[in-house]
Amino acid sequence: MLRVVLRCETELPLQNKILILTICAAGIGGTFQYGYNISIINAPASYIQVFMNTTWLERMGVPLESNMVLLLWSFTVSAYPLGGLTGAVAAGPMAIMLGRKMSLLLNNGFVIIAAALSGCSRMAKSFEMIMLSRFFTGVNAGVSMNIQPMYLAESAPKKLRGAVALTSASFTALGLVLGQVVGLRELLGGEESWPFLLASNVVPALIQLTALPWFPESPRYLLIDRGDKESCSLVLAALQKLRGTSDLSAELEEMLAEQAAVKGQRAKNPWELFQNPGLRWQLVSIVVLSSAMQLCGNDSMYFYAAYVFQEAGIPEDKIPYVVIGTGSCELITSVTCVRLSTQISWMPYLSMACIFAYILSFGIGPAGVTGVLPTEVFDQMSRPAAYMICGSLLWFNLFLVGTAFPFIVVMSPTLQRENPSWKSRRSSGKGTSKLRPVEVSIKALRRSKPPHCSRRKEDAIWGNSAVNSAVALCPCRDTKREVRDNILLLGS
Repeated sequence: MLRVVLRCETELPLQNKILILTICAAGIGGTFQYGYNISIINAPASYIQVFMNTTWLERMGVPLESNMVLLLWSFTVSAYPLGGLTGAVAAGPMAIMLGRKMSLLLNNGFVIIAAALSGCSRMAKSFEMIMLSRFFTGVNAGVSMNIQPMYLAESAPKKLRGAVALTSASFTALGLVLGQVVGLRELLGGEESWPFLLASNVVPALIQLTALPWFPESPRYLLIDRGDKESCSLVLAALQKLRGTSDLSAELEEMLAEQAAVKGQRAKNPWELFQNPGLRWQLVSIVVLSSAMQLCGNDSMYFYAAYVFQEAGIPEDKIPYVVIGTGSCELITSVTCVRLSTQISWMPYLSMACIFAYILSFGIGPAGVTGVLPTEVFDQMSRPAAYMICGSLLWFNLFLVGTAFPFIVVMSPTLQRENPSWKSRRSSGKGTSKLRPVEVSIKALRRSKPPHCSRRKEDAIWGNSAVNSAVALCPCRDTKREVRDNILLLGS
């Protein structure tokens, strides 16, 4: 068996190996970061909310109300798509002026800044640093989501162009899964290690900074966008490195024909695409697809996966491992498009299976196609602007859904007040325990009480505000009375 594998590896053409390594070098610091940074924020959610509350108490002497904690957490999560929107707008000019490869390399600077901010946030006692860190992380993801598919599609031979561009979705799914695994409490998802979890995104950035410079720039960018004599020699060198000793005449003729067709033209702006009737249907396609991809709520579910599975009734100690299943589903579909067929009889696990099946269907369709479509339907001069439009819509809709999602989760149990089975499950103590994060909040608030706080002021603080701040970590309003009773027991 080993002999067969070794023989197949030796028979693999050198240029295919270089193309595969180019894909890996671009992907590890590109769309991998998008998926990784979506998933790592879910595991330490309760710890970060406690950190926000205790930090505010140390500053002001009064803990935050429950709605304010939820609002601050929503801002923290939504800073990521806001940064992504900024990065998507900047990606077009960067790709034109700096080139595809250089843009990807410089883009890692945003992640390094973000890692420094999040890693030092607890030491500096500043939750604002976490918000700013998430913004810079989003800028990195917004740039890479647009430029990486362009770079890979333009570097691949024509017959492999679509398949190579589709690997961007595979790296996104791989980042989701790895972020969920690293976020386990046994690794970096614990109460003491969550700053290191948020700063761990610097590792893929350093890997790309080390690996990507060894690989060539996009040949199509060098010939068509730059087009000078120096670029022509670079094109031949890049093609020779990517294709090996194969015949390059056909591919060069195609590139020269496209260069002649766009000669004298400059790269288009996004608004110029809307003014061109010949590109109307291509624009409609990417607008609808990129908007629908985020409005369906799939990526927002990764932000708040723990809340979703709590409300579905999954035991709390199993939720981190169930969350890994969501990312694994997208990884499987992005690579093999396998259909989930498992049926589970218990209702909470049936709900979990339905979520998995939804992610499987999402991975088969929009997750992979959205990033590839602009490469296929726009020419070289229109492609950067098309990616700016596609990426801006994608990130804007992710911001809308990501901001609204936690409030939807908080409000949704009010629709189930009249459901007897749901109430009996709550009253019998089955399903998820809502007291654990409350206990964590109460103990943390007591530990962080300012030393100058008088007894009268302490009693006033613990009269109403502490109850509300503790309830902030429990997304269910129907259990507020039960939570208040438990707080009184804890305080007695």
